[in-house]
Amino acid sequence: METSTHTVTNQAPPLVAYDVFAADRALTEAVERHLDPGLLGTARQELSQLGRTAGSAQAQRWGVQADENPPVLRTHDRYGHRIDEVDFHPAWHRLLGKAVSSGLTNAWGRPGGHVRRAAGFLVWSQVESGHGCPVSMTHAAVPALRTDPALAAEWEPRLTSRVYEDGLRPPAEKPGVLFGMGMTEKQGGSDVRANTTRAVPLAAAGEYALTGHKWFCSAPMSDAFLVLAQAPGGLTCFLVPRVLDDGTRNVFAIQRLKDKLGNRSNASSEVEFDGTWARRVGEEGRGVRTIIGMVSATRLDCVLGSAALMRQSVAQAIHHTAHRNAFGGPLIDKPLMRNVLADLALESEAATVLAMRLAAAYDAAEAGDEAERALLRLAVPAAKYWVTKRCTPVVAEALECLGGNGYVEESGMPRLLRESPLNSIWEGSGNVQALDVLRALRGTPGALDAYLREVGRARGADHRLDGAIKGMLTELADLESVEVRARRLVERMALVLQGSLLVRWAPPEVADAFCASRLGGDWGSAFGTLPYGLNLAAVVERARVQV
Repeated sequence: METSTHTVTNQAPPLVAYDVFAADRALTEAVERHLDPGLLGTARQELSQLGRTAGSAQAQRWGVQADENPPVLRTHDRYGHRIDEVDFHPAWHRLLGKAVSSGLTNAWGRPGGHVRRAAGFLVWSQVESGHGCPVSMTHAAVPALRTDPALAAEWEPRLTSRVYEDGLRPPAEKPGVLFGMGMTEKQGGSDVRANTTRAVPLAAAGEYALTGHKWFCSAPMSDAFLVLAQAPGGLTCFLVPRVLDDGTRNVFAIQRLKDKLGNRSNASSEVEFDGTWARRVGEEGRGVRTIIGMVSATRLDCVLGSAALMRQSVAQAIHHTAHRNAFGGPLIDKPLMRNVLADLALESEAATVLAMRLAAAYDAAEAGDEAERALLRLAVPAAKYWVTKRCTPVVAEALECLGGNGYVEESGMPRLLRESPLNSIWEGSGNVQALDVLRALRGTPGALDAYLREVGRARGADHRLDGAIKGMLTELADLESVEVRARRLVERMALVLQGSLLVRWAPPEVADAFCASRLGGDWGSAFGTLPYGLNLAAVVERARVQV
């Protein structure tokens, strides 16, 4: 019904009822590129089904409802018994159930599993990001558990199940389980070797009692957790179930839930262990080495999650400007707005192409390709550093494309903006990633060679890329002051890798614009400063969602 004072016109319609997967050319092309042709038909069908659900009005309502109704901690029941339960809105369970049933908690051991799962994670995360935390940790727990074949045999079928069931029960009685993680403590933060939680061996082999705290324990409603604690032999990894085999609840006291900037739908907690039963994972004193596989997998998910936020933000910005008229015509056709949109689209596509290349490397490494494994050791922390850093400015600029409409909650853009800094902090902030790249350069034989082979595949195709590779090699040759230059070096390595992938696989107009701005030095400090003479209209049109 129209108002009595005016007719509502010149408003962009909602971006709804579309296939999030099929509308993303960079993503669909990556799936086609990295999957065996025999897998493509099934993969496209599954991803488009998920994409249509992600683009539906119903799923978008779930995302809003989960964010607007954050979890609630119940420490005690009505009779005063300690229960330590977290209640979630039904929308959270619907989002999580769809993620699990779509295979987003399992890429391991199936052909093309990591590429298919990464594409699905990128698609479904555009609906709502918070529930992706337990999805990511459940998927990532598998390599850590495989250090103990008996534990893996017991738990892996539950972790990789496509059935989601909420509620605390003995894991053996549930068709599928979720995993969380607890590493961070008050006094240590990222320095997990400063952890003080104690692990005392019990009579049964491999069993311990834990006493201590965790300052950030993600997804505390999960069925089990991987945690780090100090055993007699040093820092060790442990599996802590919420419910024991006999049906009694393990000691897992949730002190409070964190009041966070974003990620509001997900529960992040502080927990106390007091004689908490745990099972050792791996050898005593090798906790970091045991859990590093989980860390690496969650880092890739940080890249995917940031790529998802960027893609959704850019899609919304282009959609709005295509339907909004100002100053005599559609905003999307204004030269300066087109420059902004193209610049944002470049950042989004570069993030997607890099994330999917890393997913393909995981598939190859799992099949025994040691060169791809070496590439991951260097490229994952570099990508995690750079892509997650770029996420917030991309989302903020995309929000500005909607003007005042973007600043109000109903647009959905503020939720994306609040979410955008998380992945740069999760699983090691920027300095941690940069220093990890240095460790890989110094301590992982073949990592730099694998990286240089990868970027070298595009050598000679673009003079700006060639110049950037040469400059990067000069920086790598001087390791005297490398730590103080670590961020700059890792940024350059990530940009060179993105540029090489785009030169090989993206349309010429995309690769040309990326190399001219990110590698050629003709780029300002804000988005919308691409040099004159590029085919910006084609770049924007490629990123546009056709509804």
